[in-house]
Amino acid sequence: MSKRCAARRREKLVSDVDSRKSLFTKSLSADALERLRASTRKAPARPGLEEVTQVELAASPSRMDYLVVKGALQARLLDELGDRNLFGLKETEVADAIEEFTARVLAEENVMLNAVERRRLAEELIEETIGLGPLAPLMADPAITDILVNGPDKIYVERFGRLEKTTVRFLDQEQIIRVIERIAAAVGRRIDNASPMADLRLSDGSRVNATLPPLTIDGPTLSIRRFGRRRLKRADLLQMGMMSPEMMQFLGFAIAQRANVLISGGTGAGKSTLLGALAEAVPPHERIITIEDTAELQLDQEHVVRMETRTANIEGRGQIGVKELVINALRMRPDRIIVGEVRSGEALDMLQAMNTGHDGSMATIHANSTRDALARLETMVLMSGVELPSRAIREQITSAIQLLVHVRRGEDGFRRVESICELTGLESNTPLIQEIFAFRRSGRQGRQVLGDFVAMGIVPRIVQNLREQGHELALSMFQRPSGPKQGENAGR
Repeated sequence: MSKRCAARRREKLVSDVDSRKSLFTKSLSADALERLRASTRKAPARPGLEEVTQVELAASPSRMDYLVVKGALQARLLDELGDRNLFGLKETEVADAIEEFTARVLAEENVMLNAVERRRLAEELIEETIGLGPLAPLMADPAITDILVNGPDKIYVERFGRLEKTTVRFLDQEQIIRVIERIAAAVGRRIDNASPMADLRLSDGSRVNATLPPLTIDGPTLSIRRFGRRRLKRADLLQMGMMSPEMMQFLGFAIAQRANVLISGGTGAGKSTLLGALAEAVPPHERIITIEDTAELQLDQEHVVRMETRTANIEGRGQIGVKELVINALRMRPDRIIVGEVRSGEALDMLQAMNTGHDGSMATIHANSTRDALARLETMVLMSGVELPSRAIREQITSAIQLLVHVRRGEDGFRRVESICELTGLESNTPLIQEIFAFRRSGRQGRQVLGDFVAMGIVPRIVQNLREQGHELALSMFQRPSGPKQGENAGR
């Protein structure tokens, strides 16, 4: 008897879900219905309703009802927004239209969802239509610095310097592509089969890289480098243990007095974060021009002109790179030029700008050390196509750049300024570098690296020159410590 009752309950559950499905699908257009069916067929982690067994339905009927309602509403919503030409409106107006649509359709169809589910449904539809879809909860987590999407069910994040896999899922590869296309459209870029990769940015300044097949064989990928909801300032970096107060004071003094600075480091070491923080020392009355592949820098000064490279259009024309922007910036009466990252032949134009009256300029470069940064910079000058002897290039470099700052992310996940060096000249065709401050390791405590920021006992030439001009800076900060400090660490 009990078995017959259980069988009747399972049949009723299947019938209720089938009727709920037919209630929505009968009101869909043929094209929208086909897209909905195709998406449910392709989703590996969320099987279509036809493939769910009666036992699974009996175990979680409310969950299946919610997913069916959401899938059907998503398809109808896209059709209605397109028919009413609402995609070109502001995000707030589109969000209001989605909330109105959700309330209206649920009322018309008499869908049995409670108030919490209705509110959640409207929020998810808004996020999946104009936002980042399933990635929205990850973007709201301040502890996450990187979001890496390798596939619909392979989403990783970096928390506190360590990668971990999440339970977040996309419905299928098409949903990932829709999110990528929305990000690209928001910044005026395109990504398609003809141009299957792009560097993009989000409204909060986060850096985005996206690729499509056939570049990535297994499907589209999305990499998001987050910079937090607000820009980290010098006080924040000191609190995080990225450098010592003496190092920050010296760098701020040098930048305010128009020293040219090159920041080096590996991927994710914090070069752009440090660049933005050090730029606080630029006097507010100066005209700053920033040049980046993807605009990320957020400066506090009022007189700032932000420039961004442009990719080629569908005909392969109209590409504008960093080199062209640097040349154009020289005609814009800049007091300082800040290049987000030097990657190629623009290095020569940047060095010439630093050598022709645009003191106080700054840039970043990928390198494993300060000396590697100089070697890479020389290679990039050769990439400009101008045939120059090695000594002439090195003379340009040593004349243009005064300070080298190297940043490194340690194995414990903390980012630290490992070295501040002064470039003093050229001897026997070799650039002369003297280290002013450095981070010296003293051991480990569990996963954390212990160490101290120390002065090397050298007074930089730039300080001596500025003191002769009447600028005062305490020389005691450059004094080498008498003995190692015990029990201290950096990168707390």
